[in-house]
Amino acid sequence: MSRILLTGKSVVKVFMMGYVEVPTMNQNAAQEIETSERILDVAERLVQTRGFNGFSYAHIAAELELTKPALHYHFPNKAEMVRSLVARYTERFDRSLADIDALRLDSRGMLANYTQIYVDVVRSGRMCLCGMLAAEYQTLPSAVQQAVMEFFDRNETWLAHVLDDGRLDGSLRFEGQTSEIARFVLSELEGAMLLARLHNDSEQFEGAVGRLLAGFTAVLKT
Repeated sequence: MSRILLTGKSVVKVFMMGYVEVPTMNQNAAQEIETSERILDVAERLVQTRGFNGFSYAHIAAELELTKPALHYHFPNKAEMVRSLVARYTERFDRSLADIDALRLDSRGMLANYTQIYVDVVRSGRMCLCGMLAAEYQTLPSAVQQAVMEFFDRNETWLAHVLDDGRLDGSLRFEGQTSEIARFVLSELEGAMLLARLHNDSEQFEGAVGRLLAGFTAVLKT
């Protein structure tokens, strides 16, 4: 896994294109895992561009040249497929957050690196997977709803810790409870992604991110 750098290089390339290391196993088992990952790769792109209700097994089967029974062998139903997809997405996101933690930056730098993940997703022409699913929350199977909620809860918890530290070390300035501000940050990022997609303008999103970050440091500059 590559590292997140302050030079602004892409964090999400690792996040979006990560791989799963598996122990040595027989060839058939390895092939099954490879096929499952290929299915999830296609499903991830479809969810990020069409949403949960915008694709079916037929789309994946056609792209991978698999039969529908073959898809059902790996994932018995669409709910299980997308639940597994969200779990994989969350795991990758967690690894990106761990990489940010390992840089030992001040909270302002950590927040900047966090928002860069979203910037790179928008530049790739996609949306946050869980943001797309959240927009369809009421129509999602309960298992997927729970997985999506867990993703946002984990992000809010991480952000709240960063904000707490930033308030203590003086690198961030804001008013209110950190839990509320953490949710505000997520809301701003996810909402700005939707508008950027509407206008097909990644620069619009980057401008919104810049204003969001500036709001936490404006007092420092006065």
